Amino acid sequence: MTDLPNDTAPGTAAADEPGDPGSSAPRPGDSTHELSTYGVGPWPGELPTDARYDPDLLARGDTRNVIDRYRYWSMDAIVADLDEHRHPFSVAIENWQHDMNIGSIVRTANAFAADTVHIIGRRRWNKRGAMVTDRYQHVMNHPTVADFAAWAKSEGLPIIAIDNVPGSVIIETYDFPERCVLLFGQEGPGLSEEAIAAADVIVEISQFGSTRSMNASAAAAVAMHNWILQHAFPRR
Repeated sequence: MTDLPNDTAPGTAAADEPGDPGSSAPRPGDSTHELSTYGVGPWPGELPTDARYDPDLLARGDTRNVIDRYRYWSMDAIVADLDEHRHPFSVAIENWQHDMNIGSIVRTANAFAADTVHIIGRRRWNKRGAMVTDRYQHVMNHPTVADFAAWAKSEGLPIIAIDNVPGSVIIETYDFPERCVLLFGQEGPGLSEEAIAAADVIVEISQFGSTRSMNASAAAAVAMHNWILQHAFPRR
C-alpha cells in the first residue's frame, strides 16, 4: 500500500497524471490539457491510502466531469481543495427563467473558480445543464434583490451589474475590483430597475452586430473571463 500522497507505486498514476493528489492547483499560463476526457477505469496496481480518494471510485473507475487532478477523489475532497484557491469574485443572477442558462452559469463559474453563485428569486431549477458542477460550486439563494443587496453590503462587496443600459461603461476599458459580485439580469428584459439601483457600477459588453443583446449565460462567461484576465494573469 502507498502511504504518502506523492508516492507512486508500480502501475499507478505518475505525478500530474489522473488522480495524483501531489499535483499543484492550476496556475496562470499552465496548460489545462486533460488526458482522461472520457474518464478512467479502476485504479491499477496498489490502492493509495490518501484520505481524499473515494474507495468506490478506485474500484469501479471515475467517469465524472472533473479534471485529471481530481480523478478518484471524493466530492468532499474536491470541494475542500477548490475552497483553497477559489477566486474572490462571485456571480449573481436575477430572476432567470431558463434552467439551461442557470446550469450554464453555474458550470462556467465552476470553470473559473468563482467563489459563489447567487440566485435571486426562483429557488428550484433543473440542474441538468450544470453537468453536475453544482455539487462542487457554492450556490446561495436570495428571495429578493433587497436581500441580495443587503448580503453584498454586509460582505463589503461592490455589485457590478452587467447590462447595456444608459450610464454603463464598456467592459473593455473597465477595471474590475478584485473582490466583487457580478450581477446579470433576466433573459430578455435584463436587470430590473431595483437591481440597477442597487449596483455600484453598470458595465456593458461591446457588440458590433445587429442583435440588441447576447445570450445571458454567454454574457456572464465574457464578464467572468474579463475578471480572470485582469486578476488571475499578471498584466504585461
